[in-house]
Amino acid sequence: MTNSLVRVNIHSYKRVREVNQVRIDRVNFAAAMARADLNVKRLAELSGLSRGTITSVKTGKSCSRETAGKLAAGLGVPVETLIKEG
Repeated sequence: MTNSLVRVNIHSYKRVREVNQVRIDRVNFAAAMARADLNVKRLAELSGLSRGTITSVKTGKSCSRETAGKLAAGLGVPVETLIKEG
């Protein structure tokens, strides 16, 4: 009985985590960085994120909504312009 409870909790956690994950539109992200004349190092300083996190997002990995918000703030753009639809 305990094992099934653990399985349910793990699956519930994964679903919640997936809901909080977003994918950044790579083209819009690169364009925003270019318009702001920022490199990864400077964006990391402005956003409070690590260079590794920014590089991961830049190469197409998903991120949390919180991370997307920090990226948008560092770039000076609305977060909606960065989040990939669908």
